[in-house]
Amino acid sequence: MGLFAVEAVPRGTPVWRFEPGFDQVFTPEQIALLPWLTREHIRWFAFFRPEDGHAVLSGDHACFMNHSDAPNTGAPPGAASPVTTVALRDIAAGEELTCHYHAFDAESALKLKSASRQNP
Repeated sequence: MGLFAVEAVPRGTPVWRFEPGFDQVFTPEQIALLPWLTREHIRWFAFFRPEDGHAVLSGDHACFMNHSDAPNTGAPPGAASPVTTVALRDIAAGEELTCHYHAFDAESALKLKSASRQNP
């Protein structure tokens, strides 16, 4: 799975932003009250903000963006929280969009470790 550019994306172009009412934020307390399968979906597909531990679940395909140590998308310089993601360099049509999980997800190490066990 991955997310690929349909057309060329110039450097600095926003590729994702938090959209209230479409994207969702869950507190740890809210997550604890949900059924197990829903909690697992959030654990895998949401990112957990380091500043407060809240889970941000994207309502669009951004949840399929893969990790890279040399990502082509990320938060713009000086952003307080990664609520907007921009192209860090020009991205060609057909190129996979990637991000650096450790930059915004407090549970990134656990997710990457789990993914590596599933895809030896």
